[in-house]
Amino acid sequence: MKAHQEISPAQAGESRLRWFASTFDAIASNVERVIQGKRPTIELVLCCLVAEGHVLIEDVPGVGKTLLAKSLARSIAGDFSRIQFTPDLLPADVTGVSIWDRVGSSFAFQPGPVFANVVLGDEINRSSPRTQAALLEAMEEGQVTSDGVTRKLPAPFMVVATQNPLEHEGTYPLPESQLDRFMMRVDVGYPSRDKELEMLNTHGDHSAYDDLDAVSNVEEMESMIDLARQVTLGEPVRNYLLDLVLATRQHPDLLAGASPRAALHLQRAARAWAAARARDYVTPDDLKAVFSPIVAHRMIHRPEAVIRGNSGAETALAVLDRVPVPTPA
Repeated sequence: MKAHQEISPAQAGESRLRWFASTFDAIASNVERVIQGKRPTIELVLCCLVAEGHVLIEDVPGVGKTLLAKSLARSIAGDFSRIQFTPDLLPADVTGVSIWDRVGSSFAFQPGPVFANVVLGDEINRSSPRTQAALLEAMEEGQVTSDGVTRKLPAPFMVVATQNPLEHEGTYPLPESQLDRFMMRVDVGYPSRDKELEMLNTHGDHSAYDDLDAVSNVEEMESMIDLARQVTLGEPVRNYLLDLVLATRQHPDLLAGASPRAALHLQRAARAWAAARARDYVTPDDLKAVFSPIVAHRMIHRPEAVIRGNSGAETALAVLDRVPVPTPA
């Protein structure tokens, strides 16, 4: 008989990271069966979920924003809910309401649609600021307070909000304080010709979403979240992260750069991105991969920069080019 070989902590950690990377890839590939040709966007949204963040998808109608959120929830066997934001939507329609129970002679709380693992806030900029603010506590603290009682939301929990960047009539632009709550802002974009042809063939007689099965579950997602938190961020990489954030605050075209919350989001997202590549440490390339989606929507440009047509994404790329990358000792 072979002698029993004990597994060292390092080997166990490496095995867990391989499992993390394999599961991450399986979920992203499963979603890509429905959202063809958009692997980078899918990976960013999944990274956001593992990093305990929320994502704002800003794009024109019909490119698959809603389907992306639904496919992600189904892939992890999580609860999905959709909130159609309209001008008459009330905060209680999001968080829930207490209803009088005549049998029990007491008020019973009826949870709102925010009590789900993946919550789609469709066209979030069409509701009033008061209703938009109902999501703030849920997004920041993972809980809602109704009638003086605080209730925890299920884990994992992510808000996927959508808005149309072209149509502004009857909308309420998201205030900077709420934009800052979103870890990332991404777009889906139009598919390539080949991928659109593939989509026509795949969705010709039925939706590929109907054939989608779960490849993971919420328990595994919680394990992935815990594992991502343990990824190491070395001092040189941490200083590089701070240099990037400070560079946005000192950029001549900006009135305001990345917030301290953005720095925390960068750290969490880079850890999740590194774990998805089966590494227990963050590299500068991990920070570069998530930098623009995290900071671009938080930048406030000066009026003259706006007139020149400068965008947050372009400024983020300029910052990446300007800040020197740390070299190995």
